[in-house]
Amino acid sequence: MKFVYEALNWASSFLKEAGRDENAGELLLRHHLEMERATLLSNLRLVLSEKQIHAFQADVKKHAEGQPVQYLIGYEEFYGRRFLVNKEVLIPRPETEELVEGILQRASQHFEGEQKLNVVDVGTGSGAIAITLALENPNFRISAVDIAEESLQVAQQNSRELHAEVEWLHGDLLEPVKNKIDILVSNPPYIPDWEIETLSPVVKDHEPMRALAGGEDGLDFYKRLIIDMQSLLNPKALIAFEIGAGQGKDVKALLEQALSTKAKVEVVYDINGKDRMVFATI
Repeated sequence: MKFVYEALNWASSFLKEAGRDENAGELLLRHHLEMERATLLSNLRLVLSEKQIHAFQADVKKHAEGQPVQYLIGYEEFYGRRFLVNKEVLIPRPETEELVEGILQRASQHFEGEQKLNVVDVGTGSGAIAITLALENPNFRISAVDIAEESLQVAQQNSRELHAEVEWLHGDLLEPVKNKIDILVSNPPYIPDWEIETLSPVVKDHEPMRALAGGEDGLDFYKRLIIDMQSLLNPKALIAFEIGAGQGKDVKALLEQALSTKAKVEVVYDINGKDRMVFATI
């Protein structure tokens, strides 16, 4: 192995044989060479140093063993921005971008003409949701909560890197929140206990279990959060939850039971027809 194209071919074959995404090698090589994709592909005959080859091979083998590429390179792209990630936070997913987009759209309609809105992100992890909302809408006054100080350290670093103004709160669900809430958002742990063992080892063995496990039916955090939020929500409010596939009916029922009859609760489905989000407006 000497040239870029040889390194990519080796990684593709090695990862395919290990049952991993064979395109991950390109991400890892770009990381080690500090190159954008177009630059890498225009330098396929670039000669790699021994140090670069050994570091690249080591990371490819780590990914083949199950370590997520994002933890190896130290970041993930979300809503057009780069977020630092490590084993203390869940890796942001593309479907969560749709949750953010849904909040931005519904907030502009539901709170039309209103200036400052108090937004609380519960279980913030890397801070991807909170920071993105802060940067996309300057009228949002963002607070973000996480039970793990280690996660908050990652989120705070991301906010510094991306120059986002967010109030970071350490505590369990809404316990540290003192102000009334206009918009409540959460992507809580929602994997049922019985389903944990069926997850990919890349997820199950490396991402933080506290961000995945949602109790026997996967609804533990929704039930607690919906109880806690009732004393903090303003009379006019927006609630946005990411959910697991098949949980829409149950989460909708929990919200309808807790909120006034004037509340509008909708389940949003992905392109494959799976329920992925629930929004409620009062």
